[in-house]
Amino acid sequence: MASHSQVIEEKVIAPAQTGAIWKTFWILLILTAIEFVIAFTMPNNHLRVAIFAGMTIVKAFFIVGEFMHLKHEVKVLIWAVLFPVITIAWLLVALLLEGGAHR
Repeated sequence: MASHSQVIEEKVIAPAQTGAIWKTFWILLILTAIEFVIAFTMPNNHLRVAIFAGMTIVKAFFIVGEFMHLKHEVKVLIWAVLFPVITIAWLLVALLLEGGAHR
């Protein structure tokens, strides 16, 4: 009987990019800790709401960019997602401001 030679292919597996994930984790943890400090130290006013809205947008940017891999996509796709979000946010702010204009 003839011996069969086995061809073993070695696949090189790229190491996990856990550094970027941990960096995003620490950024989100710090932002959340700052939100907790602001929540318990600042009085309830429009500035506090604006700070929370801004920090929420920053946190969403990091989550979508890193965990949903949007920052690794082409720029056209990023703008195709970002433009409607900006437009809807502008529309909500405009409607809220105009809705209170009759008072």
